[in-house]
Amino acid sequence: MSKRPWPFVLGGLLVALLLAGVVSNYASAHPDGLDSSLLKGCTVNADDEITGGSCPAQQAKDHELADSPLADYGVRGVSNGFLSTGLSGVLGVLLTFALGGGLFWLARRRGPATDPSSGPTHGPTDGPAGPDSDPTADERAARAAGTR
Repeated sequence: MSKRPWPFVLGGLLVALLLAGVVSNYASAHPDGLDSSLLKGCTVNADDEITGGSCPAQQAKDHELADSPLADYGVRGVSNGFLSTGLSGVLGVLLTFALGGGLFWLARRRGPATDPSSGPTHGPTDGPAGPDSDPTADERAARAAGTR
């Protein structure tokens, strides 16, 4: 694999943006398994509004984020449903990418923990280890004990 991950990352971001912006509009408008199981016992109209019967969905309340800008898979203020859903998906992907990228940036490896001016920390890099190479802690302990 290449040392530069950017082509792979940007390609993945492009695929995610296309899926979220275009393909999300073709997702099923029918309720998923949880929604349909909560509607058992009720009668609903064409807009999936409860018109009668008794079911657990009648006790459902809106949550605190029901009025958020990206609620119900759309962007508030955009009247075109196709554009609203696609834009919501694109914004969600970009926000997730920014958050994930920021977390990876914070957790990235920052280099050696020791002073780089003190020389190599893992032995020589230009050939087999000789007797003058930097020994590991186990090798130093074995030499001190006289077992090597």
